[in-house]
Amino acid sequence: MPMTQERRKIVFIDIDGTLVGDDGKVPESAQIACKKARENGHLLYLCTGRSKAEIYEEIWGIGFDGLIGAGGGYVESGSETLYHKKVKPEDVRQMVDFFDAQGVDFYLESNSALYGSRNLKAHLERRIYGDVVNDPAAKEQMLLSPHPFIAGITYGETDMYKEDVNKVCFLESSLSFGQIKREFQGKFEAIQCTIPIFGEDSGELMIPGIHKAVAIADLLEHLKISRQDSMAIGDGMNDAEMLEYCAIGIAMGNAKPALKELANDITGNVGEDGLYQSFVKYGLISG
Repeated sequence: MPMTQERRKIVFIDIDGTLVGDDGKVPESAQIACKKARENGHLLYLCTGRSKAEIYEEIWGIGFDGLIGAGGGYVESGSETLYHKKVKPEDVRQMVDFFDAQGVDFYLESNSALYGSRNLKAHLERRIYGDVVNDPAAKEQMLLSPHPFIAGITYGETDMYKEDVNKVCFLESSLSFGQIKREFQGKFEAIQCTIPIFGEDSGELMIPGIHKAVAIADLLEHLKISRQDSMAIGDGMNDAEMLEYCAIGIAMGNAKPALKELANDITGNVGEDGLYQSFVKYGLISG
């Protein structure tokens, strides 16, 4: 049954594949839904694998009450940071050295910036646009529709041994996801990437024990809000714990089949106004 607007809800919203489509943009319907929901008194928190440096103004400008970032490693409510869990410097060094030696393209995520490996930019351009060197149409698309993700990464760093790393993302390479997972067994939790263009064997290395549901529980306790008043909406398997934890867990129409199985409800795709539909159905906004 739809929820009434009289009772305030707290909603946790994934970004990629949920709020944002493959083009890196937020559909107008989702922007309207988020703004109206907050006007109606509901609390909206971004809950994403992205680090704070990846929350561009196009997203922040919509208006949110806070952020759970880095898959749960960073929690911010209003202007207050609840916590920020960082990768140990020696573990960063191990990751960087291994990926460089194996020719794996990657980027380190910190709250200040995203740091791309030597060949990352060219690799991303191939995956997003195609052969920009030999295909004029691909090159034209790159010039006319620059993807905000590529522009948001810092390239050319001579020292990749950063001290404020939340996690690392790696693109598909000659190594399988399983090989990379085994390499870092016991040091990192390896999850497959939720961004399809990165490739099936792409993934993320995270600090063990961190996931979105743990961060949500900590935030709810901090805000003194009941779990029964919580909702979550997402599309990837890194959203599984939060959909199971919150009172209402909604999977996007473009979600992974396994996520749909454990969700309370399924809405439309990103491009089919899925987020807007779910907000109407559960009484956060009127249609």
